[in-house]
Amino acid sequence: MAEHRNSTVKPAATKTSGTANPYYINLENFTKRLKTLYSHWKEHNSDMWGNSNALVIATPPASDDLRYLKSTALNIWLVGYEFPETIMVFLKRQIHFLCSQKKASLLDVVKKSAKEALGVEVVIHVKAKSDDGTGLMNKIFDAVNDQSKSGDHGAPVVGHISREAPEGKLLETWDEKLKSANFELIDVSNGFSDLFAVKDDTEVTNIKKAAFLSSSVMQLFVVPKLEKVIDEEKKVSHSSLMDDTEKAILEPARIKVKLKAENVDICYPPIFQSGGVFDLKPNASSNDENLYYDSTSVIICAIGSRYNSYCSNVARTFLIDANATQSKAYEVLLKAHEAAIGALKSGNKVSAVYEAAVSVVKKDAPELSSNLTRTAGTGIGLEFRESGLNLNAKNDRILKSGMVFNVSLGFQNLQTETKNPKTEKFSVLIADTVIVGEKVPDVVTAKSSKAVNDVAYSFNEDDDEEEGRPKIKSEDKGGESTLSKATLRSGNQEMSKEELRRQHQAELARQKNEETARRLAGGGSGAADNRGQVKTIGDLVAYKSVNDMPPPRDLMIQVDQKNEAILLPIYGTMVPFRVATVKSVSSQQDTNRTCYIRIIFNVPGTAFSPHDANSLKFQGSIYLKEVSFRSKDSRHISEVVQQIKALRRQVNSRESERVERATLVTQEKLQLSSAKFKPIKLFDLWIRPPFGGRGRKLTGSLEAHTNGFRYSTSRPDERVDVMFGNIKHAFFQPAEREMITLLHFHLHNHIMVGNKKTKDVQFYIEVMDVVQTLGGGKRSAYDPDEIEEEQRERNRKNKINMDFQNFVNRLNDMWGQPQFKAHDLEFDQPLRELGFHGVPHKSSAFIVPTSSCLVELIENPFVVITLSEIEIVNLERVGLGQRNFDMTIVFKDFKRDVLRIDSIPSTSLDGIKEWLDTTDLKYYESRLNLNWRPILKL
Repeated sequence: MAEHRNSTVKPAATKTSGTANPYYINLENFTKRLKTLYSHWKEHNSDMWGNSNALVIATPPASDDLRYLKSTALNIWLVGYEFPETIMVFLKRQIHFLCSQKKASLLDVVKKSAKEALGVEVVIHVKAKSDDGTGLMNKIFDAVNDQSKSGDHGAPVVGHISREAPEGKLLETWDEKLKSANFELIDVSNGFSDLFAVKDDTEVTNIKKAAFLSSSVMQLFVVPKLEKVIDEEKKVSHSSLMDDTEKAILEPARIKVKLKAENVDICYPPIFQSGGVFDLKPNASSNDENLYYDSTSVIICAIGSRYNSYCSNVARTFLIDANATQSKAYEVLLKAHEAAIGALKSGNKVSAVYEAAVSVVKKDAPELSSNLTRTAGTGIGLEFRESGLNLNAKNDRILKSGMVFNVSLGFQNLQTETKNPKTEKFSVLIADTVIVGEKVPDVVTAKSSKAVNDVAYSFNEDDDEEEGRPKIKSEDKGGESTLSKATLRSGNQEMSKEELRRQHQAELARQKNEETARRLAGGGSGAADNRGQVKTIGDLVAYKSVNDMPPPRDLMIQVDQKNEAILLPIYGTMVPFRVATVKSVSSQQDTNRTCYIRIIFNVPGTAFSPHDANSLKFQGSIYLKEVSFRSKDSRHISEVVQQIKALRRQVNSRESERVERATLVTQEKLQLSSAKFKPIKLFDLWIRPPFGGRGRKLTGSLEAHTNGFRYSTSRPDERVDVMFGNIKHAFFQPAEREMITLLHFHLHNHIMVGNKKTKDVQFYIEVMDVVQTLGGGKRSAYDPDEIEEEQRERNRKNKINMDFQNFVNRLNDMWGQPQFKAHDLEFDQPLRELGFHGVPHKSSAFIVPTSSCLVELIENPFVVITLSEIEIVNLERVGLGQRNFDMTIVFKDFKRDVLRIDSIPSTSLDGIKEWLDTTDLKYYESRLNLNWRPILKL
């Protein structure tokens, strides 16, 4: 399959350093593989390395094209990264690197390991930007001559990779000097091929992850996509399917595969072929023709994905209403493919694999022998096709445990009797990634089924009819099709997707009933009434003695700010009342300019009055409920009312904060990063909820320390610590159609942000100005200033998204270390393509699922619903003629109020049902809204 782009400088299964440098060489892997290289060179020098005295590897500059080079493979295999424009020279007692200063600083750490492991000295030659490197190259050539002197005084034998043409000024200069030097040059590609052939445990793990991704995309994305296209009779091009599948590979979270997107890439653009035009060669591509799925058509799909630069491949053939010729061809190919895989055993010859496949074809369908592909695949690893490991009839190399193969077998250009020119020619192809074992081969792409029952589809009512079957055409009558929907043939049953979903929901209902019965029987959740809570604000004592009261001022109402009391003149005496006892205060003025002030107190027994510990303490007392005063001084009355109201707000705010703080769970203390390891930082962030206060709001920085985050501004009192152990969910949402890029943390326990108690803390940056100038007049669509401004906004948005992505990647790597495993933390990213509009609170919002939650992180208040806490979902007001419907979420904890999302467009109904079903959530549908409070009390 096509070899184009080569990913540059990506880590290959390495640990992440806590330093600012994001790149880190795994010294354990380097030492082990360096020993393997020198051991293999010494043992096989005569037969594979051409009796070479030195090995030269020149890696070309980075390219955006997908390509596979042995020089790049050696870089990644040995040090974990691709090193573009770098020259490596291996001698018996030295290793020379010619590279830039930045690469040299990264390579400096391998000097000690190479010396201790093999007694080999690492010499690094740093090339300045203005230098062509000639002088440094001469030093390397002198070292080659010095260490290659032999008894016959012949020219040194230098092994290089002859097939890789030099690119860039540095490599072109090197190539010219190498050819003009007094060296005997010999190609050592076979030596490197044999060196890479047997994979160690780390490499096998990377290949298994890549294979899991490839097979998951095939099974969970491609197959449902093809079924939907055919079922709804859509016109979709092969190239469009290719683009959608590539996005699914590059974003594993879309199919709920927990692999880090930054470690993932494609091996080649996904291949879709149909309509009689097939190419089974590895460099095939998808054309712009529409997918063809009429009767007796064949669809071939091939997917290759990489993880940490290690490749995998899977290919499947899908049969639509196959006739006898097509069915037999596929069944024979499947049997031959299984035979080839069965021959992949340690100790067998490589040629035995292809011979096993050929023998099956000759026995079961000799007429198809001439159409069988000339090989059964190739070795696979850092290169998509490892030279020297072709599975053909002439390769006599011995299979070893740990080798990995792309077993790809097919019949090409077969003929079948049909009147349709687009189906008379067809091909079939099956490919799997297989690891050679001591006894049994391991098919690591087996997740994607290739059984006949899983790849053969039937869309016609008459399964016995072979010829002249009608094409699937829908007739639009009132928006509905008169023909039946596509059904999947599995054994003797034919089930529609809706029927499969219905059956799955029935099974979920049974499981939910059993689970809920067990939980309730064990005294789990039950309905509760929270109205009996007692509010305590301390003893309502304003003054301990009469002497503490302020002196009276002409029997006027006074407000004592210090003691939080009001003094009222009653029968010539100033009587104090704590402001906490005041329920409300108001004033009014009549036509005679007489002012009245009315004060109402909190007393027991009043409707909606909160229970207070003081009322329980003095149950036999008589309470003053209301008092009114008259005055001619309107200014004084207005001033008193304002003072009482301000004091009430201050006291209520303080008491509320005190009560909230009393219920907080004590958090561990933040351990700041040591001076040796700088904390990971993001700058110029806003926080939600914001800090209190009336001053100008300031941005702050977010720092990741040893056991938590710290957000702080330039003000000393504006600081928030979020501990890793308190984070329940972490989200990263880049700005796409929104104005902000954000990080959001949903917590296990509440914390205080300023004087607010919250379980959700969000840090964000506005990627573009929300306010635009309206007075500048109307601009042309081609106004250079307008275009430049838009470009600046795009660049700013991309930079901010990239900064956040780098921050998230480094945090994910850090959380992957053993000491953080118990927290089970990883940033989740909303899946916009599964989102829908709705009203969770008072305003419409775009609600988006993630792999573990349903969230809305833009509008305040936020919505974060953990999927594992949901009992059922009820879709209400669902019926014919409705333009929208409501969603009610019932939690496993029946004490929690249900959450409603209203006014969801009916066009989102099918997508929501499909999402709920794939996440194993039981849902119901009703035509009316239900009153859930009494239901949950039953």
